[in-house]
Amino acid sequence: MAPITHTLDLASLHLQAGQARRLELAIPIGELTFGGERYGVTPSPVDARLDVARTTAAGWSLRLRFAVRAVGPCMRCLEPADPELAVDIREIDQPHAGEELSSPYLEQHVLDVAGFARDALVLALPTQILCRPECAGLCPVCGANLNDAGPDHHHEREPDPRWAKLRELRLE
Repeated sequence: MAPITHTLDLASLHLQAGQARRLELAIPIGELTFGGERYGVTPSPVDARLDVARTTAAGWSLRLRFAVRAVGPCMRCLEPADPELAVDIREIDQPHAGEELSSPYLEQHVLDVAGFARDALVLALPTQILCRPECAGLCPVCGANLNDAGPDHHHEREPDPRWAKLRELRLE
């Protein structure tokens, strides 16, 4: 297992323009809060592959890849969910080329690997973390888990209050 890495000094790789290196890293990510719920990340630390390439004009090209599970409650039924996520993100830092080519994770050739990985994971999360794709959720009336309730689960509908005056009308 690779040593746990929070930051990485890219200058210590001694890369010249056009050279690249692949690194195997163990990156701590920690818990995430998503949609008001806490999600753990397994494995922890995350085994990741970082491809670092030196560009012309003292710039850097970065590619980070790893796979994790986000463990926490399903957003529909609150049962345990643990979807597997594959993260593959690229970042460019080219000095003096404008804000869009400046990486927020790189300062003085020191890469914030943990921040880069955490933000990449957040971008890879689905819009809803579910226990299974066809999760039916909870009944809005009684709160029963509709995945377990069966097809006969139903409630009598309340009458529409807009028609209340018509129910008072007596035709004789």
